[in-house]
Amino acid sequence: MAIAAFARAPFASDPGRSRGRRFAEAPSATRSAFRRDCDRIIHSTAFRRLAHKTQVFVFHEGDHFRTRLTHTLEVTQIARSLARALGLDEDLAEASALGHDLGHPPFGHAGERALDQCLSAFGGFDHNAQTLHVVTALERRYADFDGLNLTWETLEGLVKHNGPLIDRAGQPLERYRARGLPRAIADYSRGHDLDLWSYPSAEAQCGAIADDIAYDAHDIDDGLRAEMFEIEELASLPLLDEIFREIAAQHPRLEPGRHAHEIIRRLITRMIEDVIAQSRRHIVALEPASADEVRQSSGPVVGFSAAMAKADRAIKDFLYPKLYRHARIMRIMGEAEEVVRRLFGHYVAAPGDLPADWLNGLDPADTTGRAVRIADFIAGMTDRYAMVEHTRIFGATPELR
Repeated sequence: MAIAAFARAPFASDPGRSRGRRFAEAPSATRSAFRRDCDRIIHSTAFRRLAHKTQVFVFHEGDHFRTRLTHTLEVTQIARSLARALGLDEDLAEASALGHDLGHPPFGHAGERALDQCLSAFGGFDHNAQTLHVVTALERRYADFDGLNLTWETLEGLVKHNGPLIDRAGQPLERYRARGLPRAIADYSRGHDLDLWSYPSAEAQCGAIADDIAYDAHDIDDGLRAEMFEIEELASLPLLDEIFREIAAQHPRLEPGRHAHEIIRRLITRMIEDVIAQSRRHIVALEPASADEVRQSSGPVVGFSAAMAKADRAIKDFLYPKLYRHARIMRIMGEAEEVVRRLFGHYVAAPGDLPADWLNGLDPADTTGRAVRIADFIAGMTDRYAMVEHTRIFGATPELR
């Protein structure tokens, strides 16, 4: 069934009425404010590094497995499709998707766990907070400011990727309740308030749900390619059972590679169509007249139906033991965590081994500042550079295979 796109929605974010950038700049003569954000992210150093950062499999395990970069590109394509169908600003949806993983350290969530442990006495490590830190401080390309000086709307989308961070009274929500807001988010928001209590724009919500869709689809694909599970094991999962029957009826003798691709593409299509239909129901019920009314709603306006949310949960529950916690993955990621921990410990003991530009302005007596600076340096590493640096310092590195 063809899904016609909405005309530009009244609740779409308008780049001409953006809340602006932290540092004032003249507008571009050829690009909207949100298109400019996309371009700045694409040309950033952090974005290029995603090509050699782990998604599930370390980069050298195979050329066909997803990296953080290919994952990001798939999320971006889905986010634009959703935004187009809902009458939203496609460039803002793209910016939210392009930037959402810039703060991931080497070795994916294993690297994040290791850095979180290393920084346990200094507030911990959070990749969403690191993303904000990258685009507001660590990227040093422009003559007039640090960071990329993105619009308020793009920044809020990156920070509130999973929804509000605090309640109206300023108390941290969900995963931040125990330890409080990450330092990078709290410090930045004091000088440039990102309304951490509200939902982000509908465009940013497209980016967030696109992340879920991409994860489900490409992790199934990569898991099959790595032979972590058999294709028949998917046939009993909600939604996938229907897809299996449909493929069997239309293509009864399909070869395995094409069969897997048919499953993935039909899964993505079903999920996108569900989000569009469910989001339109939310929009009809809410009748938002502006982007701010979307932000102030009691829940997200872009999301899965109850049935699709159940199917999404079933897929993730399947992948957790079969892929993410598979013995082979756990062994490799355990070794990767140790690489990160040893690098951190070495730089703490010998900060002079950091590159000279990372030592600029570092107070030797400021243990917190030193630890955070070291974590920033390690978080920017690719898998490959972390392994090379570990070998340089310690003489050897686990193969991570």
